[in-house]
Amino acid sequence: MTSIPAPGDSTQHIATITRASGHRFAWLRSDWAAFAIRRLGGLVLSLSLLVIVTFLIVPLIPGDPAVAMLGTNATPEAVAALRMRLGLDDPLWLQFVHFLGNIVQGEFGSSFRYGVPVSDIIATKLPYTALLALGSIVIVIVVAIPLGMLVGVLTRGGRRSALGTAFGATAGFLASFPAYVAGTVLVIVFAIGLKVLPAGGVDAAGFWVLPMLALALGPTFAVARVVRQETYSVLQQDFMRTAKGHRLRAIRLYLVHALPNLMASTLTLTGLILAGLIGGTIIIETVFSYPGLGLEVVQSIIYKDYPTIQGIILVIGLLAILVNLLIDVVLGLIDPRTLGGATHG
Repeated sequence: MTSIPAPGDSTQHIATITRASGHRFAWLRSDWAAFAIRRLGGLVLSLSLLVIVTFLIVPLIPGDPAVAMLGTNATPEAVAALRMRLGLDDPLWLQFVHFLGNIVQGEFGSSFRYGVPVSDIIATKLPYTALLALGSIVIVIVVAIPLGMLVGVLTRGGRRSALGTAFGATAGFLASFPAYVAGTVLVIVFAIGLKVLPAGGVDAAGFWVLPMLALALGPTFAVARVVRQETYSVLQQDFMRTAKGHRLRAIRLYLVHALPNLMASTLTLTGLILAGLIGGTIIIETVFSYPGLGLEVVQSIIYKDYPTIQGIILVIGLLAILVNLLIDVVLGLIDPRTLGGATHG
């Protein structure tokens, strides 16, 4: 026989369920939940804008893809037939529907130039571009952080003003050095003059060294300047004075106490630079005939290969968005205060 709960027991039971539900969904009120919701909304908006802009910008490229494929001596009938086969005469909205449908299925259509799926072209070229961008950002981090901290420590409080002035002027000049100019100088010095590294191609050992150096030169000194200023700021904090008072060794003082406190702004800038490096590979890969996505997109523009252009631009844009998202997550793990966007937008 089922017993009927007393009114007091029912109230207590409901309160217990309410507390359990509250504990179960408490994570929704956490900083990480707010961060995830905010970033997810930003991700959807960014991807939507990326898809729309990528589709609209490609038809603005001057020239007719059918003429580019058939040659200038092709008959008007042949050009018209090819345009119809490629769907270039369809209304713009219908082309966008086809474009969007391919993306939803994880495809980018077939290349006008090669007649193969664009996804296959991207899969072949992407490792080269990823290696170039990641190698460049490793150079930036390994060189810029120690260099910026060293100069910041040596010139703190107005000490060694000549060194501070020389570093500021040199770093400012090199940080503004265009990558393609740096690449040209590196080719002249190391490939043509000293003949120690290849100027391009993939057949020689070390073919990726000069492109990485050209891509990393400006960002390295841009980050070093920021690290130097952050080092100034951190060294003036009370906890650093306390650490000095305990007569800690210099390595422990700067690596254990100073470095983690300047990583937030450094990582933020480094993430933005990495996203820019991915896009900057378009120029550098062309300068060095480096067989990555950048060189492929330039050649596709010449041949009016719309699907390949759109596919590569989408992938490069997606990588940049994901890199920024990853940096935000890493910053949140290092400094939870950034989850609210207080120090990082």
